Amino acid sequence: GAFQEKGHSARILSPEEAERLAKDRVLVSEFKQLKLEKEAQKNWDLFYKRNSTNFFKDRHWTTREFQELKACREFADQKLTILEAGCGVGNCLFPLLEEDLNIFAYACDFSPRAVEYVKKNALYSTERCKVFQCDLTKDDLLENIPADSVDVVTLIFVLSAIHPDKMHLVLQNIYKVLKPGKCVLFRDYGLYDHAMLRFKSGSKLGENFYVRQDGTRSYFFTKEFLSHLFKTEGYEQVVNEYVQRETVNRKEDLRVPRVFLQSKFQKP
Repeated sequence: GAFQEKGHSARILSPEEAERLAKDRVLVSEFKQLKLEKEAQKNWDLFYKRNSTNFFKDRHWTTREFQELKACREFADQKLTILEAGCGVGNCLFPLLEEDLNIFAYACDFSPRAVEYVKKNALYSTERCKVFQCDLTKDDLLENIPADSVDVVTLIFVLSAIHPDKMHLVLQNIYKVLKPGKCVLFRDYGLYDHAMLRFKSGSKLGENFYVRQDGTRSYFFTKEFLSHLFKTEGYEQVVNEYVQRETVNRKEDLRVPRVFLQSKFQKP
């Protein structure tokens, strides 16, 4: 059967996997890299055009994985203000609003098309959420959210889509709207996740950074890199661990190693 474990050690590659990764040294040309950066928004917009709201499953696991959404309350029905940075089409946002009636959510995404899908959702209500288009690396969140007003920021499978050189800008932006003593909840792809091992030669942009066929990009995090990234921007580390899972495809008798990084960083 499938398993899941949390811990501090990264996944160990098989000799074949290690050899394959070691051989893959050729990087995508600088010209193409600049083009991908310039067209990042267009590529995500096209992704949502192709997949509509059907690509990602609704994430009903969020409150199970992040007890923090309940734990950060001082009393049971305290109203929480959250920010979902990089909300996509609302797969995480709407299950959360359904499960917890005492949440007001700010939500933003890079893709204008994704934001439109959120606003068309039957569950969308301006009384319960404010959704806006935003490039987290350059658009100031303070234009839509008051300073020091947010109880929890979720950063779920978002940072991996951003160029590693610009990730610190996202954390600076979020820092301004987060209340002191409150947390960023992070979940994203970890080093040697199955998705990383599936990239064909010619997809590599840099260390642990790859481009998919549709032009969207993905970074695979080590614990050390993430910890350094947050601490440099003034956050304190609360939890930072790998989640290793094995998903089983019984039809094809395939066992697939998934690796995520699940972490929590606090604004002092």
